[in-house]
Amino acid sequence: MTGRRADLLHDKIEDLILTGELVPGERLDEVSLATRFGVSRTPIREALMQLAASGLIDLRPRRGAIVAEIGPKRMVEMFEVMAELEAICARLAARRATESDEAQICAHHQACAAAAAASDEDAYYYENEAFHEAIDAAAHQEFLSDQTRALRRRLKPYRRLQLRARGRVQNSFDEHEAVVRAILAHDAEAAAEAMRAHIVVQGERFTDLLASLETPRGARAR
Repeated sequence: MTGRRADLLHDKIEDLILTGELVPGERLDEVSLATRFGVSRTPIREALMQLAASGLIDLRPRRGAIVAEIGPKRMVEMFEVMAELEAICARLAARRATESDEAQICAHHQACAAAAAASDEDAYYYENEAFHEAIDAAAHQEFLSDQTRALRRRLKPYRRLQLRARGRVQNSFDEHEAVVRAILAHDAEAAAEAMRAHIVVQGERFTDLLASLETPRGARAR
């Protein structure tokens, strides 16, 4: 139960950071957060550790938790590496996926479809994570999966935030469709290319992501 509560608190604090209510450099006090959310300090501490693992906050000696900031250049670099890692996963999944793996990928794809049809961004986000993890599993490459999950955790809040851009959920689902078709057709190169295009942040998508990060902070400053 404590773990589930920590997960919920993680998402709430993450939202406060990404919407600009908690700004880069701001100290996150465990007591204040526990009072705010009506919980003990234990799940708050666990949530902060999760946020630190994703790189959204820094845990500093004697200063505690501080909201971190990832600059645009660093963010683009991280998404570029993420795109290549996930492209490899998709390529291997197209070559190695079992019938059971394919069934799992399709099941999560259909769950994404339901969330997209309902315009439920939060539900789509969680189903999207499960979809990508199913492809990781289908690659049957444990070291690759470990590295992919680690970077995905670092980018988790930004991947979540970009889904709030207008039309992004439906576009994301359409991109998933291309990945699934390639995997089921055992077309490794097509699967890799479709996944790479799905993950990499560039052009208008990058502009939208930056706008979603900056606008709340500007609104708060006014």
